[in-house]
Amino acid sequence: MSFDLTRRPWIEVLRRDGTQDELSLQQVFTQAGAVRSIVGGLATQEFALVRLLLAITHDALDGGPRDAEEWVELWEDPDCFAPVQTYLDEHRDRFDLLHPRTPFLQTAGLRTEKDEVFSLNRLVADVPAGAPFFSARMPGVERLTFAEAARWVVHVHAYDTSGIKTGMAGDGRVKGGKVYPLGTGWAGGLGGVFAEGGTLRETLLLNLVAADTKEIDFPGDDQPAWRRDPCGPGSDDRSATGLRDLYTWQSRRVRLHYDADGVHGVVLGYGDPLGSRNMHRREPMTPWRRSPAQEKKLGRSPVYLPLEHEPARSAWRGIGALVADRLESGGSAEAPSRLRPSILEWIARLVSEGYLSRHFLVRARVVGVSYGTQQSVIDEVVEDRLPMPVVLLHRQDRTYARQAVAAAEDAERAVRALGDLAADLARATGADQDGPKSVALAGGFDALEHPYRAWLSAMADASDPFMHRQAWQRRVRETVGALGDRLITAAGDAAWEGRTCPDSKGGGTHWLNAGLADVWFRGRLNRALGDPDLPDTPGSGGDATTSADGSPPAPGSSGGSPDTDHPTATDPKVPA
Repeated sequence: MSFDLTRRPWIEVLRRDGTQDELSLQQVFTQAGAVRSIVGGLATQEFALVRLLLAITHDALDGGPRDAEEWVELWEDPDCFAPVQTYLDEHRDRFDLLHPRTPFLQTAGLRTEKDEVFSLNRLVADVPAGAPFFSARMPGVERLTFAEAARWVVHVHAYDTSGIKTGMAGDGRVKGGKVYPLGTGWAGGLGGVFAEGGTLRETLLLNLVAADTKEIDFPGDDQPAWRRDPCGPGSDDRSATGLRDLYTWQSRRVRLHYDADGVHGVVLGYGDPLGSRNMHRREPMTPWRRSPAQEKKLGRSPVYLPLEHEPARSAWRGIGALVADRLESGGSAEAPSRLRPSILEWIARLVSEGYLSRHFLVRARVVGVSYGTQQSVIDEVVEDRLPMPVVLLHRQDRTYARQAVAAAEDAERAVRALGDLAADLARATGADQDGPKSVALAGGFDALEHPYRAWLSAMADASDPFMHRQAWQRRVRETVGALGDRLITAAGDAAWEGRTCPDSKGGGTHWLNAGLADVWFRGRLNRALGDPDLPDTPGSGGDATTSADGSPPAPGSSGGSPDTDHPTATDPKVPA
């Protein structure tokens, strides 16, 4: 039996006319200009498949494009993927899902000591462990088509859970029939980011980093999985060589069990573990953060780890991790605390060198996984899109990026003020504060999300980014102020009557009611956005709208407020 992935349809796509289809690898590359995007059961499947296609493209171009000029030739050539077709023909045997000796991304003859064959629930990630009632496949996965099985094989190498797994015969790591936790699939530890264009062709080219990019290493021995010797049951005990290796990293050992009607079982065990420490010069599709704990432990600096996504935090609130330039380190020689994804660093180069228009709109596609219970289950899949003009990534003109980040911080501080108002109103009635505050925070961020995205998309046409941000501050003041009015109106008579509340400073008491909570709220909002009645504060059109580096003035710089000495009326904190 054979299932040739180069010629048999298996990748799900969304066409530009809105219809869905399944395409083979050859069709994906020949029709990439007519396809809007890859689609899958999960966003993580899309991320893993995009990386697979990039590995194929890089390898077909012999690690290229060599430089930005060669990349421009590909960008302007409608037949730019022609070398990929020849490449797929040359390596056709390694793309056969059912090949007897080299099945695609699998280990031929893989077995446990007891010859066990496991349920496909171990392969398919959209059936939550212990909660199958959230899946249309309830209670489990009995069969998969060959096309769907191929997609999940790609996915399992990228995102499989950790935990204790059954040992494979011939694996020297087996103890008592088991292999103890070695971590998730490689992509599972990343805060995945890639640039999404208007078509799949644009997406692949935007993420096709040139080999002379100084932020990324391009070793001469870098190869994807299908150009290496087939994996055995144990670990190859090696480090990743480069992009092509990482994009197809074999973190698991897999063998599908099938018959003429499809796949009905799987053997799945640990493959090659890979540490993420200081891999920022090899892995371009994640932001990175410095780890003081690792630096102290290892006695070296800097040490960078992937910056994973927070499930409760939308991409627009974390825009600083996407656009902050790695060269911005406060003017000191100290290594930056964060690095933006090298994929976006590459696009920044294309913008700065004039290969992409400042008005070109790119979507930062954000994908990640939140694991639970010692990484043995997937709790949540994180996905988001943040359309942004590439002017935000310009290396020589950082003004637009700084104002975009500062605008998100404006919203953060204003919403924190709204949360404090909800807490004060609850205290005025003697009720619990945590619930009302959480609801107010969620409502505030929801109310500002779509306006911020629209404001950000319009930034490319803004002649003055400072005035553009002032318009945003006015919008935030109006929106959050109206939400505060609603909270006060709904507070009820008990809040207006008020009560005596303990003062944490000195053990005294103070009187708190809705009227005083309102005054404090307006004071906090003024410190967050500036007092519109004063000429030199943020949001009022004065010269003090931003500091020298484009960031907003420090909280409290616009003057005092009636609640300065109150223990609960602290300035809203902007996350690091």
